[in-house]
Amino acid sequence: MAAVEIAPTVNPVTKAKKPSFQIEWASSSSEVKEAQRLRYKVFAEEMGANLSQNAEGLDIDEFDAYCDHLLIRDQDTLKVVGTYRVLPPHKAQEIGRLYSDAEFDLSRLDHLRPKLVELGRSCVHQDYRSGAVIMALWSGLAQYMQKNGYEIMLGCASIPMADGGHFAASLYNSLNSDQMAPTEFHAFPRLPLPLDKLNGGLEVDAPPLIKGYLKLGAKICSSPAWDPDFNTADLLTMLRLSDINPRYAKHFLGL
Repeated sequence: MAAVEIAPTVNPVTKAKKPSFQIEWASSSSEVKEAQRLRYKVFAEEMGANLSQNAEGLDIDEFDAYCDHLLIRDQDTLKVVGTYRVLPPHKAQEIGRLYSDAEFDLSRLDHLRPKLVELGRSCVHQDYRSGAVIMALWSGLAQYMQKNGYEIMLGCASIPMADGGHFAASLYNSLNSDQMAPTEFHAFPRLPLPLDKLNGGLEVDAPPLIKGYLKLGAKICSSPAWDPDFNTADLLTMLRLSDINPRYAKHFLGL
């Protein structure tokens, strides 16, 4: 797939600068490793996730071979600074499940599987956590969805649990009915966060990625599941292209 460049805002008086970020899809094993190396750096080294160790410092699991890997590259350094992996429906059928199946009972969503892609392992290098990289990631995803005719994105939005889960419980309790998916699309955690044992009444602000999902028009489909390997509380999140906030539809979808 051809690379797409995201241009920075340029003062019209100054000479135009080279675009800051480039959107790519990994087309070789070495490019997949760049994504896996960033994931290991963020999840294991920074966040303390319990990942299987390997000599190259890569985050690898069995789903990687079935996924398409989105890369955001710094134009100046050529370093990969953001990534998502995307499991398309025909590859999910090939491996026999979604990653989310391990965390949730998805039986109410079974009829949607032919139309949905699963997003996972999203991360941004700690030096690049600005809106620009997230926007570039979402632009790449939108182009992918349109090109392939897919309708629904599904994935786990993760909330760090360094405080033992009180923040995650409070965030879930703060969601309003408009931010929750209809009951017929609810999923059920296999290892639920024990909400009744946590302080769920704190005033909290959603992490940037979850806040961005909700602004786009995504819906939360579950109460939090606890992922012990990553020590996160995961909310199953679904975004239909038809539900994208009109404010963003023009930017991402050209509508």
